[in-house]
Amino acid sequence: MSSGTSRFVRLRALRFHLRCWGSEDKPLLVLTHGWLDTSATWSDVGARLGERFHVIALDQRGYGYSEWPSDGYWFPDYLGDLDALIDHLAPAAPIALVGHSMGGQIASVYAGLRPERIGKLAVLDSLFLPDMPATQAPRKTVRWLNQLKDAPREKAYDSFEELAQRVKKQHPQLSDARALFVAQGWASAGADGRIRLLADPKHRRDMPTLYRNAESMEIWKQITAPTLFVDGGASAFVKAIGMEETAVRRACFKQYQAVVIPDAGHMLHFDAPDALADALLAFL
Repeated sequence: MSSGTSRFVRLRALRFHLRCWGSEDKPLLVLTHGWLDTSATWSDVGARLGERFHVIALDQRGYGYSEWPSDGYWFPDYLGDLDALIDHLAPAAPIALVGHSMGGQIASVYAGLRPERIGKLAVLDSLFLPDMPATQAPRKTVRWLNQLKDAPREKAYDSFEELAQRVKKQHPQLSDARALFVAQGWASAGADGRIRLLADPKHRRDMPTLYRNAESMEIWKQITAPTLFVDGGASAFVKAIGMEETAVRRACFKQYQAVVIPDAGHMLHFDAPDALADALLAFL
């Protein structure tokens, strides 16, 4: 396993951390992670993909070693960040783009907004967010207003091993060694020796915006890139909207294929990294 080479780039007035594998003369492949994740947990997959691609894994704003904005987090900013990154890395040529979970939503919407920039797209255990009716708007907005009055607290742990045990509660299929690998990718030690997550606590706020699937579907219809969906057979997220709704959403994509990794959970890239890397390499 290789943790990759770290580099930093300034985009849209924020300092972003990138984790890189493979030489720069190879075709460019960008990886986008999900909610509360970091680029570090791509390490196994990134190293495999780096044999054939120049792989760049982005720490999204407020995650990993990327800068935290002062005002909070809004989905369109993730699209703006990705647009700026791709312009910086490859001003002209189309690239390959892979996104997991929230990163899959970002990647798929971006591929519909900038179809000429994406040559191939892979979406990992994603696009399962249920549609949100307008009736949820009052509750969500009031909750957000209330949360603005109190700064969210950072969680701290005595050791990476303690955090690893917390990881195993969420992902019981992981071995102790794999859970420790995830904990070390998700957190760092502070000056006081305490272990803190590398994610801005403001990510945990219940934002007032509603997910409107009809909007995503209209954007997905603009995608021209061949698309691969990789689902975890043991993932609860796959069941969130049902097979019928999943089929309706995927029908928006002009060219797609789907692969299921039978025993993998939602976090495919650290739950079943070899099987995921095999599926991605075969597609890409």
